[in-house]
Amino acid sequence: MSETFQFNLLATDGKARRGEISMPRGTVRTPAFMPVGTGGTVKAMYMDQVRGTGADIILGNTYHLMLRPGAERMARLGGLHRFSGWQGPILTDSGGFQVMSLAGLRKLTEQGVTFQSHIDGSRHEMSPERSIEIQGLLGSDIQMQLDECVRLPAEKDDIERAMEMSLRWAERCKVAFGDQPGKAMFGIVQGGDVPELRVRSAQALKAMDLKGYSIGGLAVGEPQAVMLEMLGITCPELPVEKPRYLMGVGTPDDILKSVGQGIDMFDCVMPTRAGRHGLAFTRHGKINLKNARHAEDHRPLDAESSCPAARDYSRAYLHHLVRSDEILGMMLLTWNNLSYYQDLMQGMRDAIEAQRFEDFSAETTDRWSKGDLPAL
Repeated sequence: MSETFQFNLLATDGKARRGEISMPRGTVRTPAFMPVGTGGTVKAMYMDQVRGTGADIILGNTYHLMLRPGAERMARLGGLHRFSGWQGPILTDSGGFQVMSLAGLRKLTEQGVTFQSHIDGSRHEMSPERSIEIQGLLGSDIQMQLDECVRLPAEKDDIERAMEMSLRWAERCKVAFGDQPGKAMFGIVQGGDVPELRVRSAQALKAMDLKGYSIGGLAVGEPQAVMLEMLGITCPELPVEKPRYLMGVGTPDDILKSVGQGIDMFDCVMPTRAGRHGLAFTRHGKINLKNARHAEDHRPLDAESSCPAARDYSRAYLHHLVRSDEILGMMLLTWNNLSYYQDLMQGMRDAIEAQRFEDFSAETTDRWSKGDLPAL
């Protein structure tokens, strides 16, 4: 742990990076996957289970928490750490992506965005300053600037306008954040799928000398090849000595390939959402427990896994739970999925340290491609 916010780059292998982010509440080993705790809970998991999977940090969502239970109430209750029982570092996103997803329920101006709650229709205002204020009330350790995220495909003029707005909002967020020892505010690179806009955004944010840099506006409708192309363009423009966070990504394959482009941090609802819908991620690829072929399969998901959900329950039982809509099925598959994601991150960290990331990537991809073998 550290009394200040520090990023230490420990090893590189090609573009892949192994590092550590040290903060007063703990150390985050990178590459890192952050389980998403949108409303103060990682769905279907106890916080000690989340920690047990190997997670060093979780993500909370400003938009959802400001609506329910409310930022000021959260502060009176001791902040998100005390409220949720998670004592490690927490990163909060700014709420910008959720607000921008409201379409007809929002109005955007230079000052910020006015929107209607999806819960009860109440009206709220979110400025860059208010976003930072809310994240401060939540007590998060890493805070995001407010930005405007444009879904792809989009016209270049719309992408450029949003990118420039996001840069102006980044300046305002930096002022609002001020100097908070042990905490950090990250800027967000925008620019859609337009290379020169990505470069301009990254260079402008770099000039602000922030403690970390996020890459937003990807995995929003574009093919994986375009996402990786944008990472290849953007990462070289960002400071080597500061962490890079790819927001909202993604599948195990997305993460593996993005680490190969130099990304340090990830978050995504995919492992928890998939678990609630009967889909398991494993070393041998995805397994859909809804399929009838699992109905009499005595095998566990992965006999070699350290996760009890993967190791100690038969596929037949998991299939029964899923087909019966039993809550335990959602819990066990979520536990399995988060454990697999964390095992994947640890595998990449070890491979980078051993200077064999390319081999690890090829072996992992090959195992996925062969798929899950049927029962004998």
